[in-house]
Amino acid sequence: MLEKLKEDEEKRLQTRNKRAGRLSDIKPSGIRRLFMLTQHMPDVISLGLGEPDFTPPEHALEAAKKAMAEGKTHYTPSNGISELREALAKKFSRRYGLFYNPENEILVTAGATEAVSLALLSFVNPGDEVLVPDPGFVCYMPSVLIAGGTPVSMPMLENDGFKPDADTVMSLITKKSRVIIVNSPHNPTGSVLTYDELAELAKLAIENDLIVVSDEVYEKIIYDNTKHYCLATFPDMRERTIVVNSFSKTYAMTGFRIGYALGPEDLISSMLLTHQFTVACVGGPAQYAAAAALEGPQEFVSKMVSEFDKRRRLIYKRLREIEWFSCSLPKGAFYAFPNIKTFKAASADFSEFLLKEAKVAVTPGSSFGGYGEGFLRLSYATSYEKINEALDRVEKAVKKFKTS
Repeated sequence: MLEKLKEDEEKRLQTRNKRAGRLSDIKPSGIRRLFMLTQHMPDVISLGLGEPDFTPPEHALEAAKKAMAEGKTHYTPSNGISELREALAKKFSRRYGLFYNPENEILVTAGATEAVSLALLSFVNPGDEVLVPDPGFVCYMPSVLIAGGTPVSMPMLENDGFKPDADTVMSLITKKSRVIIVNSPHNPTGSVLTYDELAELAKLAIENDLIVVSDEVYEKIIYDNTKHYCLATFPDMRERTIVVNSFSKTYAMTGFRIGYALGPEDLISSMLLTHQFTVACVGGPAQYAAAAALEGPQEFVSKMVSEFDKRRRLIYKRLREIEWFSCSLPKGAFYAFPNIKTFKAASADFSEFLLKEAKVAVTPGSSFGGYGEGFLRLSYATSYEKINEALDRVEKAVKKFKTS
């Protein structure tokens, strides 16, 4: 199966000269490649996808059913149904003390991925530089390239706790810098920025007149009394910050494709213009489900995060027990990001080895950028039992790797 996949990739590469130039440096997502591959392999335990293994809250599902039964299956306003935008405005007022006008400062998108893409398409001109977390979510760099910008890797090093160093970030800023992407809690490493760390980034953004895309998708999935801070709450940051979030992780609604962006009217209006001529609008029943999820009981979220915490401690313990792995305890999201440099193998090759030998799917760190090389991302958004079994298999396989 792996050989067949490689053949297919080679064929696709042969057609690259037919593509638009903006796609020449973009490779297929390593995560989606893994997903497609595991669909055809029996007995594989996947620690690859960042998708909660929970069913969305019942009241959200009922709201979607009710919307369909009532015929709310047609086009919606491009910026989203009023019920959802108003619910989001209430959330940010209540949780962060931020007021966003639901009429012109909130945009409902097809997942957080579209929100990020819209921001870059709307504000990045050819040649503009965008500071991108590295390692960072797989959509960031390709989205910059599609927008015609130049991605600039912002190192998230293990020695720095997988957090951006303010002095290093400052050294990367030039006259061409236009946007900085900030992601906390962080995918793929699970790091969470403190108040002071975010304040330093905010200061740099203000001093250099940067637009900030703040990806806060994992805001509710944090552990050990860690606190999440919304970047738009910092002084003078609301006017330059696009807050990106979604219902995918918090409410296990990945298939509903409901994300959103909040920001000042001048920024959101530009994104809305781009959105109108790409997606037009997001599916109605899914939006009604999202509004219900936000307005209804929140016990679902706390129970899910509690279960993730148990799995987090298990995967951390099991990885630490394997002699050749080293791993820090993640503070947010649902990923472990172990160091595999002692194996002296490329992360893509090592992940293929684990898939063949252990029948465990993990994501190579190189999928998240150059600074992700030498690491693997393991998602613990699957059952406790499967994680235990997967690590049994991995431990057995790596012993074989080391002795072969």
